[in-house]
Amino acid sequence: MGKRRDGNGTLTVGTGTGEREVPLRIAASYGARSRGLLGVDGVVGALLITPCASVHTFRMRFAIDVAYLDRKFNVLAVRTMRPGRLGLPRLRARHVVESEAGAMEMWGLRPGARIQVSEDA
Repeated sequence: MGKRRDGNGTLTVGTGTGEREVPLRIAASYGARSRGLLGVDGVVGALLITPCASVHTFRMRFAIDVAYLDRKFNVLAVRTMRPGRLGLPRLRARHVVESEAGAMEMWGLRPGARIQVSEDA
């Protein structure tokens, strides 16, 4: 898969019978990455920010889960961040997935897992 573009897709967590598909918004342009989840009251599914190694929650209206991913979409770390926080950069992180707080635990997304991202045509 080549260079990503802003758009929609699906995030797949787990394998086999434990597989879960989550609606995904992709933020790849500078504007979409900068905007992220600012100004919204919630998120359905998740937001993939790429490329990205750190995030902040200044001016956000709700707590979020943040998963830091390497270039092969392996989960390096998962953190819950309240509004008004600055996340530390992850050296190996190339992508970040954001969702509402508690969602990633529900999906079984944890360090060491690998996710798949498919973009809508």
